[in-house]
Amino acid sequence: MGKGNINFKIIFRILGSLLFIESFFLLLSLIVSLFYNEGDTYSFLYTLIIAVSIGLISRIFTKNSSTNIGKREGFIIVSFVWIVFSFIGSLPFIFSGHIPGLTNAFFETISGFTTTGSSILNDIESLPHGLLFWRSIIQWMGGMGIIVLSLAILPILGIGGMQLFSAEVPGPVTDKLHPRVKETAKRLWLIYLLFTISETILLMIGGMNFFDALNHSFTTMATGGYSTKQESIAHWNSPFIHYVIILFMFIAGTNFSLAYFGLKLKFKKVFSNEEFRYYLGFTLIFALISTIVLYLNSDLSFERSFRDSSFQVVSLITTTGYATADYLQWIPFLIIFLFAVMFFGGSAGSTGGGIKIMRIVILLKNSIAEFKRLIHPQAIIPVRFNHNTVKSQIINNVLAFIVLYILIFVVGTIVMSALGLDFETAMGSVIATLGNIGPGIGDVGPAENFQDIPAVGKWFLSFLMLVGRLELFTVLILFSPAFWKK
Repeated sequence: MGKGNINFKIIFRILGSLLFIESFFLLLSLIVSLFYNEGDTYSFLYTLIIAVSIGLISRIFTKNSSTNIGKREGFIIVSFVWIVFSFIGSLPFIFSGHIPGLTNAFFETISGFTTTGSSILNDIESLPHGLLFWRSIIQWMGGMGIIVLSLAILPILGIGGMQLFSAEVPGPVTDKLHPRVKETAKRLWLIYLLFTISETILLMIGGMNFFDALNHSFTTMATGGYSTKQESIAHWNSPFIHYVIILFMFIAGTNFSLAYFGLKLKFKKVFSNEEFRYYLGFTLIFALISTIVLYLNSDLSFERSFRDSSFQVVSLITTTGYATADYLQWIPFLIIFLFAVMFFGGSAGSTGGGIKIMRIVILLKNSIAEFKRLIHPQAIIPVRFNHNTVKSQIINNVLAFIVLYILIFVVGTIVMSALGLDFETAMGSVIATLGNIGPGIGDVGPAENFQDIPAVGKWFLSFLMLVGRLELFTVLILFSPAFWKK
């Protein structure tokens, strides 16, 4: 292989190896399906056979491939694994007949893997337990990241693993809990698993049955938002359940490196982190504003106003997408206010989507610094974050990301409007998918779904989900001619 060539053999080998991970989760879903015996067993069995076969074939035909993974191979693998997983993952829906047609099945599945949570289903409760479990487990897989999972358990990816880790883990910086990437991935997954188990227990204490509690823990920690009920969390009129989910959505939107220090009771390290303080501050302020406005403009009690406002704010800022109320029925100010919250996103290194708090804070600090530089042109005024000077390269990256994010949002809105959607629904569908949020505004709000979006629109929105999940550059760089040159 000449220098500068892309090593396609290792790309196919790794994608094939990763299918064994998907096969493991398909096997779990098959076991759930067998337990409930509701007619979807063969759909999982056929899909499992296909996934394992493709995985074995790719391993056999690439067994002599070089194990060198460069940056370009890393970008290709990380982008295409979501597409491959989504095509395979859509098969149980198609084979069972519960989501006929590739377009709808792929949309539902990639929405799951990217932890978006936008759905085309009008009657979620009619799905067998096996398919409901599959919808939830694919969000849980996608939340911490398929690549991070593979680094934790697949030794083959230990070589050149940093290229995959840096392309996969969200945020302008990559936090490592351990010098070895494999150990970092393991620790992240252990934390993720621990929180999932904890939430499951608490939801069961609150009155959910085990199946619902487990599924909602999967999709809360993934900030995915898929529910086993058509009404989402509004199905349970339980303050305890609502507050438990608010807490775990907030945790899922926190940098998991900080969650690790929190579990070790190093709270000083958590609260000294500037991004966490801004994340906590934004969440509290937004929830307070929403609570006061809702209380003054509705006949709800103060506690219910606080709970509904807090739930919707935390759900949207962390891009989880659960709902306990249809916020589109609230006054216009709150609809616009919550629409703005959709752009924020969780912390860097969390399972949340959106622009991310760190980027917003760096943008604000750089803007303030620019004012100061205008007044004192000779002064050297650095931008500081967590007491460290932010390199100009990172500032440029943040500015480019935010400009590109807004540009994609505007172009996406124009595209969806051209497909016949009204302006509000076009904006709502784009921010809901690009930000990996789930529900938007207009006809794709929390009480509606994406069933009536034209087929072309669904494929376009699926692409936006992938772009948003992988932080824009990872996917868009593949469209650059320079990427493919030697």
